[in-house]
Parts: sequence; structure tokens; C-alpha cells
Amino acid sequence: MFHKEGYKIILITFAIVTGSVLLIDRFVDIPWLRLLLMVTMLVLLILILQFFRNPKRHTKLEDHTAVSPVDGKVVVIEEVFEKEVFNDKRIQVSVFMSPINVHVTRYPISGNVTYSKYHPGKYLVAWHPKASEENERTTVVVENKNFGKILYRQIAGALAKRIVNYAKVDDNAIQGADSGFIKFGSRVDLFLPLDADIKVELNQKVRGGESIIAEKL
Repeated sequence: MFHKEGYKIILITFAIVTGSVLLIDRFVDIPWLRLLLMVTMLVLLILILQFFRNPKRHTKLEDHTAVSPVDGKVVVIEEVFEKEVFNDKRIQVSVFMSPINVHVTRYPISGNVTYSKYHPGKYLVAWHPKASEENERTTVVVENKNFGKILYRQIAGALAKRIVNYAKVDDNAIQGADSGFIKFGSRVDLFLPLDADIKVELNQKVRGGESIIAEKL
């Protein structure tokens, strides 16, 4: 299954690869070079297909847990001052996505969307300390009874040139459901209450919609 954000790019890539293979087969006479070029085009198609894959995830709906919004590796767990929405201290958990990770963004909790905003910006590498404040990004806040308000932020990286965010204020968010997509690499920051029980460790690999980031009973 592929994400709808990739349909156009997949079709264009397929057309380019098909046309290129036909041209290579017709005009390149050197056997090893012809094979090399064909394999290169096939690899390009495979990379595009795997990037836009949208595997089904089995989210266990629980109001007292917050699941990872994306696939990737936990690169930050620290107490920070969140100044865009809360203006107070929160626990930040950041997940970095490499180009080979699934790039679908999912709601970490069920609840009501109370804030959703897009910020244009730079394209610093996703692990840069200032990426959270200076890169292109979207900020979404979801509220439920157990956690109160949770903020997650999609952040573009050096390769990411478009962030897609489906969340709108007053939407009913369903934990694990598709809430957006980031094209070609980046990270997602999750801002949790200070009394949340963090269930992940640095450098741990997580799966969007399934891995539990935190609990709050």
C-alpha cells in the first residue's frame, strides 16, 4: 500500500524509468553499460516506492498512552521550555527519520485538535539544534482527559521540501490514524507533560502508531 501523497511522484517516476529503459535498450550497445544503466533506473523506482509505502499499523487505542507519531530513532529526550503554545516546561521526545523510514505521520493520542499551524522556514539538517525553531514545520496540539494537551511538530530536514498536515482545529483525532506526511526525510518532536512516564530510551527504534512513547494514568 502506498500513501496518497506519493501517487503523482510514483506515476511520474514510473514513466521516466520505463522511457529511460526503452531508450537505453535501443541506443546503448555496450552490454555492461546497458545493464548498469537499467539497474540504476530500477533502483531509483524501488527507492521511490519504498519511500511512499504506507504499511497498516495495529494501534491499540488507549487514552493513557501516547504512541510514536512516526517511524525512526529516538534522538532527544529532555526537559525543555516550549514557547510556541504552552509557554512552560515540557518533556521533549524527538524521533529522527532517515530516507528509508516510513514517513507517514500519525496521531500520538486520541482527542480533540486544539491547534494546528504551518510555519515556513529553512531546511537545516533535521538534527541541527535550531531545526525545531527555524526549519519549515507544522505544529499540532491534541487534547484528551489523561494527558491534557500534547504537542507534536513535523520538522522538514535538508531533503524534505514539503510537509503535509491534515490536522485541523476541532478535528476528532484518532490515535494512530494518518495525520500527515513529510516528503524525503526529517524528524518529529513530541512535547509531553512533565509528569508523563517516558517509555523509550535514546537511540531506540520506534514504529509510528505502535511504539509507546509515554504513559499517563
